[in-house]
Amino acid sequence: MSWGSLRLRLAAGGVVTILIALTIAGAGLMLLFERHVTRALGDDLDIYLKQLVAGIDVDAQDKLVVNRPPADPRFADPLSGLYWQVSDDRGQLLHSRSLWDAALELPQDEPSPGELHRHVISGPANARLLVGERRVLLTIGGRRAPVRVAVAADLARVSVAVSQFARDLVAALGLLGLVLAIATSIQVRLGLRPLDALRRGVADVRSGQRKHLPADVPTEVKPLVEEVNGLIDAQEREIERSRSRAADLAHGLKTPLAALASDAARLRERGEEDIAHGIEAVGDAMSRHVDRELARARVRGTARQHSGVSTPLKPLVDSLIATLSRTAAAQRLEFETRIAGEPNLPLDRTDLAEVLGNLLENAVRHASNRVRISAAAGPAVTVEDDGPGIAPNERAKVLERGARLDERGEGAGIGLSIVQDVLSAYRWRLVLANSELGGLKAIVAPEPALD
Repeated sequence: MSWGSLRLRLAAGGVVTILIALTIAGAGLMLLFERHVTRALGDDLDIYLKQLVAGIDVDAQDKLVVNRPPADPRFADPLSGLYWQVSDDRGQLLHSRSLWDAALELPQDEPSPGELHRHVISGPANARLLVGERRVLLTIGGRRAPVRVAVAADLARVSVAVSQFARDLVAALGLLGLVLAIATSIQVRLGLRPLDALRRGVADVRSGQRKHLPADVPTEVKPLVEEVNGLIDAQEREIERSRSRAADLAHGLKTPLAALASDAARLRERGEEDIAHGIEAVGDAMSRHVDRELARARVRGTARQHSGVSTPLKPLVDSLIATLSRTAAAQRLEFETRIAGEPNLPLDRTDLAEVLGNLLENAVRHASNRVRISAAAGPAVTVEDDGPGIAPNERAKVLERGARLDERGEGAGIGLSIVQDVLSAYRWRLVLANSELGGLKAIVAPEPALD
């Protein structure tokens, strides 16, 4: 599938969009999760602060004491990542065992009594700590003294939780991306199905199986179908007008050509041989062109008009041989027919008779003793003779417009080119090769299918 494929472009665009959306969603979810975990950690610190504040007291020596520290055992485990600290304006400092010999370096801050402040500071071993701090007023030595109460937790717990969440999230988003990619592929396939039906419709129109594209298409494609059908109708009308003009022109020239032939005959009777021969040569050339245009005008569009036709081959060949056998040139020849079974060819009978009639006439004109017509199991017909044949480098020349196999004898003289015109209307072709009989082999067969 090349990059020019609409299906590939839509699928690639869908995949890129999915990747971008999942990346943004993943980043957003991780940010939200981190904020949620940090908020939950802050709520835990608030609970610890309340427990700590409730356990603070002043002894008989006006010293701060913590009668009931928070119950979490991590406060007693050195460098556990969970710490508390109490200090007053006289330099008294109390802290949890988990701080060991360190202290929390709190920023300069004076929260109002009962107000909760949170900070991020560096703690033991350069760990990042989230600190929850409150300021309470206690009576110490007969005066109201401010006391700073702080509880801190290591933010590494948040990082670990986010990391674990990210691993699970990548797996979940990968599975979601695969499902969305499959859904996108199905969506693209379903969305392009009308275009595929349109392509088949165009192929049917081209092959003559139908005259117009089907009208039962989605709304988005309907204007295109209507325009194409209108173009087909306009082309049909133009072809019909061209055929009529060509036929009228050709028939209009028939009478002057007949009069010209009659004048040439009278000149010959008067002894004007050279002038008569020149006029007859010109008239013969014009007659060949007229006959050719008449035949081309008839076969143009034949395949579409006669779609689905079928002609039995053997009866037509027998009829053509019977007709040719009455001519003087054919009476000295032996006709051999090798047709297996009862084949039918998908060509109109008149057009097939035009093709085979021209080929048989050429074979009769050149044959020495034998003419063979054969048809095997496949849809192909072969006409051979035992005449001199045609050199390979001359075969392309005899198929050119207006060319003849020779300049001898009578006949329409439209040559093998008109055979090609008729076959082309049905997407068939004419192939010239050497015959086993020694002369020319003319093969009529369908054009090879395109990959």
